[in-house]
Amino acid sequence: MAREKKQKQYWLLKTEPGEWSWEDQAANGGLSKWDGVKNKQAQKNLKSMRLGDLCFFYHSGAKARRVVGVVSVVREWYPDGEDGIAVDVKAVGEMRAAVDLKEMKGDGGLKDFALLRQPRLSVAPVPEKVWDRICELGGGFGDGEDEGDDGD
Repeated sequence: MAREKKQKQYWLLKTEPGEWSWEDQAANGGLSKWDGVKNKQAQKNLKSMRLGDLCFFYHSGAKARRVVGVVSVVREWYPDGEDGIAVDVKAVGEMRAAVDLKEMKGDGGLKDFALLRQPRLSVAPVPEKVWDRICELGGGFGDGEDEGDDGD
C-alpha cells in the first residue's frame, strides 16, 4: 500500500552572518522570510520545499563556514518582488556544536553532499543520510527531535 504522507525533505540554506545570522533568526522570534535568492537552481530548490521540511542554517563567508542551526519551512514558496521568490522559516534549534566546512570535507560519508559539489549554491538539497551524519557531528540541535506536523 502506498504511503499517503509525503516524506520530509532536508535542505541547506546559506547566509552571510553579516547579512542574516543565526542570532538574527533567533532574535526575530525565530521566524523569517528567506528571500534574495537569485540563482535559478537555488530558486527551483526553494520551490521544492514543503511545510515541515527541515533546513540547515549555514553561515557562509570568509570567517566561518559552518552549520549553526536548523529551521523548518512554515510557508511554502511565494512571489517576492519582480523576479524573486521566498519561503518562510522558523528556528527549530541551534546545533549543539557547529559543524565546520573543513570537518564536512574530511568526512567520507559526505562526499556526495551538494554543498561540497556545488559550493556556490545558496539553497541545496540534503540527502537524509547526510542530514543524519551532520546532526551526529554536531551533537544534534535544539531540545531534541522535531515535533513533526501540526496537523494541517
